[in-house]
Amino acid sequence: MRNLNRTRLIGLPALTTVALTILALSGAMNAQQATISAEPRATIEPAREAYRFPNNQTLHYDAEWRLWKAGTGTLRIEQNGDQQHVIGVAEAAGAVAVLYRVEDRLESYFDRRSFCSQRIVKHAEEGLHKRDTTLQFDPRGNSVLDERNLRNGETKHQETNSPACVTDVLSGIYYVGAQTLEPGSSYLFPLNDGGKTVNVKAYVEGREEVKTDAGTFRTVRVAVYADAGPLKGRGKVWIWYTDDAAHLPVQMRSRLFWGTMTLRLTRVEK
Repeated sequence: MRNLNRTRLIGLPALTTVALTILALSGAMNAQQATISAEPRATIEPAREAYRFPNNQTLHYDAEWRLWKAGTGTLRIEQNGDQQHVIGVAEAAGAVAVLYRVEDRLESYFDRRSFCSQRIVKHAEEGLHKRDTTLQFDPRGNSVLDERNLRNGETKHQETNSPACVTDVLSGIYYVGAQTLEPGSSYLFPLNDGGKTVNVKAYVEGREEVKTDAGTFRTVRVAVYADAGPLKGRGKVWIWYTDDAAHLPVQMRSRLFWGTMTLRLTRVEK
């Protein structure tokens, strides 16, 4: 039925990906900088045949942390030639904004056929920190990170070995949504957001009705977490996708050591 990373309080690493999130899990991943070996092998599977990218769609979310409105976020996807371009924006709001200013923008470019990430562009303003970052993925198995601190001009260049095909914290949301998502099914895939690659597992826990400001939805609830290695048990993310062909992410929740944050869909713009 449908009507229509660190202890950052709210920000893109705390939106998905909290990715919006998967993004909150990304914050824990980057803090640990750990590579997880997995059995069975983590792979990126092709999208189900009926899946269509919701191009030119913008999703608007409110974020809640400990019963406070912590901020707002948007997630937009567009086609850019053979690539998909995803833009995530997050801003702190209310009392949280007074305590900790956040204005973040994260862009992901990935191959629309293989789902392999190709480039990430970040602009982050969080508290006193302000930096620009680009991350380029080489299909030969390398990632190149360039970062500039906008307050003091310091730069960083880092090259890291990575699998030839990985997802990132934004493309990962759409990758999971492109799967069949029958209760009991699971998907193990590699994710990289600038550090070493981490293998994460998405497990479809069941069906559930969810109410948000955008309406009431029949959904499938997907848990995303690291199921092995140093990150096991350190954090978990849930995404509620509509139980239809669109698999629209209408609610996301992260549970880490600093508390629980929930993003709820407020409106869909197209």
